[in-house]
Amino acid sequence: MPKVIGFWQIKTGTKMIIISILAALLLTTSVLYVQAYHKLKPIYQVETDKKVVALTFDISWGDKTPMPVIEILKENNVKSTFFLSGPWVKQYPDVPKRIKSDGHEVASHGYRHINLSNLSKNEIKEEIMKAHTNIKEVTGVEANLIRTPNGDYNNQVIEAAHECNYEVIQWSVDSLDWMNPGVATITERVRKKAHPGAIILMHASDTCKQTVEALPQVIKDLKSQGYEFVTVSKLLELQKQDKQAKDNK
Repeated sequence: MPKVIGFWQIKTGTKMIIISILAALLLTTSVLYVQAYHKLKPIYQVETDKKVVALTFDISWGDKTPMPVIEILKENNVKSTFFLSGPWVKQYPDVPKRIKSDGHEVASHGYRHINLSNLSKNEIKEEIMKAHTNIKEVTGVEANLIRTPNGDYNNQVIEAAHECNYEVIQWSVDSLDWMNPGVATITERVRKKAHPGAIILMHASDTCKQTVEALPQVIKDLKSQGYEFVTVSKLLELQKQDKQAKDNK
């Protein structure tokens, strides 16, 4: 029968090696657990009882769709948040200037339309700040909200954005206008999925062929449901006010 050696019979040096290995395994397990259960998340919506929504538009391509969208918003007295890509801002400077002058919120859609989660943190920050510089040079706006290209993110993307003084904004209602599924589908999705504090995703790039036709009905439907349109920053401000009011009770 083989002899069983107890832990305390092992030489001191060997004990230290075993203890070090076990400690390393425990630390690794703890880190993985924390990463799994403490994933950083962007902002999808705002918790509020007020009937307010933020209508948002991403723009990366072309100059044919944005102007009709801007005109429809003006006709309906609606203020929105526009997430603009860095190269597009430089290519069509008159459009972002008009967006700003009409009182809409100017935000960032990053620089290259690539998945930022595939990059290093320094590369992510470079993408964010290149877009930031373009937006500031054209509009004078120091943007602080970003919707990442393709809505792609991980912990590192959000950390990098925060280090660049940006909040990452997603959406809770996807109109699917980017798929050109039909005007009725776009309007029905928004009407049925809208909720207090919703961030609604739409697009004003030329690749989205049905947004202009759908937008007036989207606005009409939401107004008929009693919703007020605000920018994303205003939505976040309302959330802070609601939280302060609850804390003071």
